[in-house]
Amino acid sequence: MPPNGAADGAPTRKRGAFDIMTTWRMTVARKAKPHAKATSRAGKPRKSAAKSKSVAKARATGKSASRVSDERSGGPRGWREETLARMRALILEADPEMTEERKWRKPSNAMRGVPVWSHNGIVCTGETYKNVVKLTFAGGASLPDPARLFNSSLEGNTRRAIDIHEGERVDARAFKALVKAAVAQNGVPARKSRQARKGAKADVVLLSGGNPQIAKAEGDAPVQAYIAAMPGWKRDLGKRLDALIVRSVPNVRKAVKWNSPLYGIEGRGWFLGVHTFTHYVKVAFFRGSSLRPMPPGPSKSEDTRYVDIHEGDELDEAQMATWVKQAAALPGWVPGRPS
Repeated sequence: MPPNGAADGAPTRKRGAFDIMTTWRMTVARKAKPHAKATSRAGKPRKSAAKSKSVAKARATGKSASRVSDERSGGPRGWREETLARMRALILEADPEMTEERKWRKPSNAMRGVPVWSHNGIVCTGETYKNVVKLTFAGGASLPDPARLFNSSLEGNTRRAIDIHEGERVDARAFKALVKAAVAQNGVPARKSRQARKGAKADVVLLSGGNPQIAKAEGDAPVQAYIAAMPGWKRDLGKRLDALIVRSVPNVRKAVKWNSPLYGIEGRGWFLGVHTFTHYVKVAFFRGSSLRPMPPGPSKSEDTRYVDIHEGDELDEAQMATWVKQAAALPGWVPGRPS
């Protein structure tokens, strides 16, 4: 066989550059065909895993894929979202200084987290489940709940929860009172309390009988400053009385006037005052003559009755709470207005 591969007797021809180039192109084309086919197959769009899961879940639950996507990505709001938004508005009405944030982001809540409302500590959280919206109060077990809003997590010693089902409505006034009581229960931060006590010891003047001199001011802060400056055993008594009043009347209004803490209801005047003397603390019920049983201490005013508490006296908290609730329900004392 000749070197150029021609049969015996056939004329031989030297391969030119054109033949070599043509042969190379054909070889390259044959090799490229399988690769092009693989490329076209790989280029087809593939369904995402997330979309496949959504479709599978939709089929299992009977919902459309778009509906499942809406629930996870903030689409049209359902009754759960509307209920949570309504309760959020009540929380902020009850305490405009409330801090809002989202905590505990995890896959089980689509990384959206849990709404948390705080004021000097957690007040409550809000969670949505398939059948309920749950509002959990961190210290609910210690809160007064006369309207019996708490209907879940009742077995614990700390938390209490409100489960709201579709179509249910919560008593707005009772709920806001619960929020205010939770805020009052949190009190002021420990660091601020220490600073207040230090300031009280350094700056507050004790008047005759050891009564602290506090500038006139509205709110809880001046009352706490007064209590922190009460001398000796009277300070602990002041704390107990203040906590008892807040538990009994969650929407109580506070102020210090004429160097005495006053407690009242917004728009209705004051129903109770506290004053420190050398050997006792005097609690004044400004409409005391209308309370039953009538507080024991008489006054120059026929409307006012007193309770004097000495060191070592046992404070009857149940009776005191009864008087406080009765007094808060009556028209209060308004300075400068005839009784």
